[in-house]
Amino acid sequence: VGHGPSPSSSTPGAEKREKQYRAHQGLGDRHGGVTGAHIYFYADEAKCDQHMETFLRCIDASSGSSEDGFSAIKLTALARPQFLVRFSEVLVKWRRFFHQMAAEEGQAGRAVLDTKLEVEKLQEALANLGIVSKAESQQWFTGENLGTSGTVDLLDWNSLFDSRTKLSRPLLIPNRKTGQLEPLLSRFSEEEELQMKRVLQRMDVLAKRAMEKGVRLMVDAEQSYFQPAISRLTVETQRRFNRSQPIIYNTYQCYLKEAYNNVTGDVELSRRESWHFGTKLVRGAYMEQERERAAQMGYEDPINPTYEKTNEMYHRCLDYVLEEIKHSRRASVMVASHNEDTVKFTLRRMMELGIHPSDKKVCFGQLLGMCDQITFPLGQAGFPVYKYVPYGPVKEVLPYLSRRAQENRGFMQRANRERDLLWKEVKRRLLAGNLFS
Repeated sequence: VGHGPSPSSSTPGAEKREKQYRAHQGLGDRHGGVTGAHIYFYADEAKCDQHMETFLRCIDASSGSSEDGFSAIKLTALARPQFLVRFSEVLVKWRRFFHQMAAEEGQAGRAVLDTKLEVEKLQEALANLGIVSKAESQQWFTGENLGTSGTVDLLDWNSLFDSRTKLSRPLLIPNRKTGQLEPLLSRFSEEEELQMKRVLQRMDVLAKRAMEKGVRLMVDAEQSYFQPAISRLTVETQRRFNRSQPIIYNTYQCYLKEAYNNVTGDVELSRRESWHFGTKLVRGAYMEQERERAAQMGYEDPINPTYEKTNEMYHRCLDYVLEEIKHSRRASVMVASHNEDTVKFTLRRMMELGIHPSDKKVCFGQLLGMCDQITFPLGQAGFPVYKYVPYGPVKEVLPYLSRRAQENRGFMQRANRERDLLWKEVKRRLLAGNLFS
């Protein structure tokens, strides 16, 4: 598995452009005064193309180094981060509007897939709010396979997004705080439309190379203010390339309160559209920054309140995907964890559900140099297991690794355990007279 920060640019004038697009404090990582660790800041389209070429070489390397390899990519290397932030805000606002209407119908607190709006009431509500007339809203469903059951769920609602935001006049939705209507989306500029087109084209190039080389492509998760756009773009790519097998894997961060809703929603979408669901499950790596940003900007902390709640969320999401593997065989998961309890949980549930390692529906991943006492026994027992390899300039890789140490609870305890296990093995070999065997 390969993952890396952006390479230095050889494009003429790149240094000047890099200074022009310095990382904004509101977006950057700020551990120990470091701004921008693990985030790519946009210089120009040529720089994004260079990043794509680097990812292509990583795909080639993964293909040559192992069977059924993985290669990881970051969408903030392939698109302007500010654009991803804006797109994410629009997607969140659209979903929030759905849940607000559901709450007004007495459905607050329901599971995401159990929340359904009656089409008639939805049309009346839109008309009463002054958003669109009932006759106009009826046209929203014309030619769409939506509302045929008389209800609209969140997946139906999301599918309306593309066609509705391409109308000549902006779609207005109510701001509950001010009571005023405001545009959901002011029309993208020509340059922003081109940026969207280009990032999808780059993902297309990478996905095709991955298919050609027999490599699976993992799209890394990033901060929550990027993630809705990243997930949306990833799902669009999964729809195209995961028809017969899981080539594209989306990443879900289980320290987010919305993790289970995100996983279950995308699994259900894959069922309805008959493509293979591929996922990497992680706990998450931006906890301190996310909480600090939420406090500064006055929105709800998106992170689970305790480490124990994050563990519960991880196991809940993982169990849901394992059940899907058992029942449909059209899902695959990488358990990307250094937590021994999580690995044991996975092995137990696989046994209970009859999922065999040779099915290659469940694999495991740990960072290179960490938790070898987990990695090697899993491999020796026949489980697909991978080492995740960060690469790039030292000044960019070290902040990434230092954040892993800061935000992964129990890191030092695991390091001490690894040291004790290594020393125990050295003594065993010395006593047996086989130090190097």
